[in-house]
Amino acid sequence: MDQVRQRAARDQKRLDSGAVSSPRDLENLQHEIASLAKRQGDLEDVVLEVMERRESAQERVAELTDRVASVQAKIDDATARRDAALEEIDGETASVTKEREVVAGSVPADLLKLYDKLRGQQGGIGAAKLYARTCQGCRQELAITELNEIRRAAPDTVVRCENCRRILVRTSESGL
Repeated sequence: MDQVRQRAARDQKRLDSGAVSSPRDLENLQHEIASLAKRQGDLEDVVLEVMERRESAQERVAELTDRVASVQAKIDDATARRDAALEEIDGETASVTKEREVVAGSVPADLLKLYDKLRGQQGGIGAAKLYARTCQGCRQELAITELNEIRRAAPDTVVRCENCRRILVRTSESGL
């Protein structure tokens, strides 16, 4: 664009100085000056368009930067909450593990072995509460014949669900 301006200024200077005497050269020079003026206007329009696009792009960058910062803040918050929850879970796990060791020490070895075997087979749950005639492990209601057998069993007898084979824990809410 500067080259166009310089050339137009140089041609205008030649025209104004009177150094060009031939009518044909004068006409060509005037035509070139007009052509350079048009070219300069076109280039200025392109520059304005580029500046507008740049401004729009800068606004979009600022908007996206703000969104990234907002999302990063949410990620940081979620990460902090996750870390705090994991810390709490780790503490609970340690506490429950100690409690389990104490309780496991009072359970007969053969029953503990059966429970651990069932736990491995049943996705971590080896015993389930019998609640309202329903095994809470498999959520199946027990047949009347099974319930009668459980009613007749001694309180210290190990009873198992016929559907999922888990050890059933009988309570006053068992519906027996």
